[in-house]
Amino acid sequence: MESSNEEIRKNSFFNKIMENKFVKKLFTKEVILYIIFGVLTTVINIGSFYIMTTFFHIDENLSNNIAIVLAVLFAYITNRDLVFHSSASGFGERFIEFCRFILGRLVTMFIESIGGSLLFEFVPIPSIISKCLITIVVIILNFFISKFFSF
Repeated sequence: MESSNEEIRKNSFFNKIMENKFVKKLFTKEVILYIIFGVLTTVINIGSFYIMTTFFHIDENLSNNIAIVLAVLFAYITNRDLVFHSSASGFGERFIEFCRFILGRLVTMFIESIGGSLLFEFVPIPSIISKCLITIVVIILNFFISKFFSF
């Protein structure tokens, strides 16, 4: 009987959270899709970094920059078509949109590259942890840049 009461309490708590106006506004379809594709972009970013540094023994900074480029290309395609549903038509509009996306990503690539270098050099934690921390910051920045500047 206790577990049933506990389950009701948990469901009630969960329902209250999901009915909250802020939560409803935060977890839109767009945000959920961005999170899903952001996770996949992060897997590409961190996974390729890990493979390059662990198996190919490529320098951490070079691996970091290559990983960022691979992740940005994946992010552009998924954000344009599946998350923000770009309405750009024709070569000219799409080219401008692509340039804005790349400009935004260059800003965050710079932040990620410098942040990664600083963390790798001055913070005594494993490089993969440093990479994960800076990636979280970049994901948040990228959402706002994509939403309000690129698409």
